[in-house]
Amino acid sequence: MLSRILSTIGLWVFVGACLYFGGAHAAVALLALLAVLTLHEFYSLTAKMGAPAFRAMGLGFAALMIVGPYYLAYFVDEPEVADLAANLAMGLLVLALIICCILVLGTRNGANRVETIAATVGGLLYIPFLLHFLVRLLMREGDSSENLGLCLWVIAVAKFCDVGALLTGLALGRHKMAPEISPKKTWEGAVGGVLISAGVGAGIAFFASAYLPEILTPLVAAAVAVPLAIIAIISDLIESVIKRRADTKDTGHLIPGIGGAFDLTDSLLLTAPVAYFIFLFVN
Repeated sequence: MLSRILSTIGLWVFVGACLYFGGAHAAVALLALLAVLTLHEFYSLTAKMGAPAFRAMGLGFAALMIVGPYYLAYFVDEPEVADLAANLAMGLLVLALIICCILVLGTRNGANRVETIAATVGGLLYIPFLLHFLVRLLMREGDSSENLGLCLWVIAVAKFCDVGALLTGLALGRHKMAPEISPKKTWEGAVGGVLISAGVGAGIAFFASAYLPEILTPLVAAAVAVPLAIIAIISDLIESVIKRRADTKDTGHLIPGIGGAFDLTDSLLLTAPVAYFIFLFVN
């Protein structure tokens, strides 16, 4: 527990320093790195399931799906290019599928061709494509510092749900939520995680209002944080489903007390697109 707490504090300090000096560019770079590392771990899990992916190709596309939309819009400030940038990740996903289908004909045997396509493209859809919605938040119209603050707010809400659920579950947990998937998770912990996310979301909106969109008042922040926290719990459980299918306890040992990159991004994968679409309307 101590190593997890220290690692969490260290990560937030590191991310804060990167964003202070590098702004949105550092945010995109960090997201690209996390997407690539997470997909690398995901492909290792699918290989254990008998579904070997085209790893190098997938990792290359993962990086492009994160950095491509942002820098296309950043360097070419034209309305029609902005539309292209917004849909670039989807186009890259389709291109990856086409290339994968071509490659699989000559480099895989009949026993695992379908599995290779599913693992390669499924991993791209599940990880970098979903994470790229955080980049889409950075690309919103308006003040760039506010967009960066909003992106950080979403990440904080999702990750503090993890922390809140863990601490509440240890203190009050009695009823198992999904014992066959994640035996340590409890309903009490889930409720505590959602409440702490709402509190953290409202607190950030109150104390850091200058760095967030004006619409994100403490009351609105608390209300939006609740569904995001619930989605974060579901997203976390899906990672546990994947690990159990691969008969693997840890996806990696990148960060002491936390695990691999997948353990960092698990709760963000489903939360990122939900947050993006919520803020299409809460604007």
